[in-house]
Amino acid sequence: MAFQQALSGLNAASKAIDATSHNIANSSTVGYKASVAHFGDVYAASLAGAGANQIGIGVNLSAIQQQFTQGNITATNNPLDISINGAGFFRMDQNGAPTFTRNGQFHLDKNGYIVNDQNMKLTGYMAQAGQIIPTTPVPLQISASDLEPQATGYNSTGSFNGVKANLNLDSRQTVPTSAWVNGGAAGSTSVYTPDPQTYNYSTALSIFDSLGNAHTMTYYFRKTAVPGTWDVYANVDGTTNLNNGPAGPIGSLTFGTDGQITSGSPMSVSVNMTNVQASQSQSNGAQVVQTFPIDFTGTTQFGSAFGTNRLEQDGYAAGHLVGLSAGSDGVIQGRYSNGQTFAQGQVVLANFTNPNGLQALGNNQWAETSVSGPALVGAPNTSNLGVLSSSTVEESNVDLTAELVNLITQQRNYQANAQSIKTQDQVMQTLVNLR
Repeated sequence: MAFQQALSGLNAASKAIDATSHNIANSSTVGYKASVAHFGDVYAASLAGAGANQIGIGVNLSAIQQQFTQGNITATNNPLDISINGAGFFRMDQNGAPTFTRNGQFHLDKNGYIVNDQNMKLTGYMAQAGQIIPTTPVPLQISASDLEPQATGYNSTGSFNGVKANLNLDSRQTVPTSAWVNGGAAGSTSVYTPDPQTYNYSTALSIFDSLGNAHTMTYYFRKTAVPGTWDVYANVDGTTNLNNGPAGPIGSLTFGTDGQITSGSPMSVSVNMTNVQASQSQSNGAQVVQTFPIDFTGTTQFGSAFGTNRLEQDGYAAGHLVGLSAGSDGVIQGRYSNGQTFAQGQVVLANFTNPNGLQALGNNQWAETSVSGPALVGAPNTSNLGVLSSSTVEESNVDLTAELVNLITQQRNYQANAQSIKTQDQVMQTLVNLR
């Protein structure tokens, strides 16, 4: 009798409508992946084996396959909204158990962890002293501590950088007629302003002591009677507290006939910060003697106006966290009030040999199974993993137009199976009415 085949057809059409309706309902769900119902025909077992004229007994649901294709990327105003462009899943921590998702709508909880709307924690590699060291992924926690100050000439890697200056000194200048006056004995805390008649040019920048206090260091360039040679003088906050002995330049720059620097760079400077602070009636306990180099690489002596092309130093004051952003490589950068950025951690992605083998948990979460294979974890933009984009989300990959067409098709399929039952009922009615 055809009732069984028709009933299985009704059930199959109903499941297909359910899958399509689920897709339509989640057409606006961030990170959702559309589902497709797969069906298979059913044959009754035969004691004598398969027969050439065997008739099937209906249809059953073989699987619900999700389509892991890329969804559209949409911009948002939340810097912790992160989208994946390419393959991979975010690795989440749910009370110690890993889950996986494509929904990158994240925010911070009260403890500084990056979490989703279900309070699952985003995992990755934590930074150590601003350096990302790949280890076992752990929940990413943003530190709210102030960024420690860095003295000029010393960075977190232990190397000394100091000041970098790239200038052009005008070769047409003449030797100043007045002699340089240091303004007092070395180590004096008196503040003075050099006579402009004693030097050709000056420039200044801020340097920082070990506690992050800013000090103005001014450089004075004086052309000498020796062709291509310039003496360089300096003071800090207008004092003469440079530990280079009695009055004199901190060094000399020599240029060749082509205007390129030939000697004098780098030159080392030592500053007595205790005396500098005393000149300002301060005593803040910063490092007493601060030594760093001044690198004049690239400085020239051409027949053109004096210019400062680059003047920078590697120190900075303390700063507090003012914002976060994620790079395409997954590195979470903290932005601080002192203008510095500092790596807080790196988001990791996971991929699977068979993503369709993942177990759907709801809330856009999947779990690893033996069918999916183990999670292959790595940094974004490595291996076959995608890249990340901050302040964006990945929309659902549901094609709403196609789903509505599918809904019409499945409705007709349901009606056709119902017609099969009606036809079988009419056949039985004919048999009953036989006389």
